[in-house]
Amino acid sequence: MMQRKYGILIPARCTIGEGFFIGHWGTIVVNEKVKIGRNVNISQGVTIGQLNRGKRMGTPVIGNEVYIGPGAKILGNIVVGNNVAIGANAVVLDDVPDNVCVAGIPAKIVSMNGSDGYVNRKV
Repeated sequence: MMQRKYGILIPARCTIGEGFFIGHWGTIVVNEKVKIGRNVNISQGVTIGQLNRGKRMGTPVIGNEVYIGPGAKILGNIVVGNNVAIGANAVVLDDVPDNVCVAGIPAKIVSMNGSDGYVNRKV
């Protein structure tokens, strides 16, 4: 099983755009129903997963040109916009608009600078 060997679980059923880049080896878990856009850079310790109850029941949709920092958790039926940077260890439980940086638990907008300078692996 690849998850045991590499510590990364990204099912083949995921929809992932071109330019997807994993920056470092480490535990990464992505639900099979997640949709990920183009040129998304993901770090170690990230979970992009499903919520099974409540108003955000479901899985995330990640936009284009998104940087996901180490340890971030993105959970539920939410939309992460384009050109977004998600800070280390952030817990994203609500929609994120385009062109912002979010951080914290729960994640809040901390900057309007987006992912410029963070997404460094593009096709």
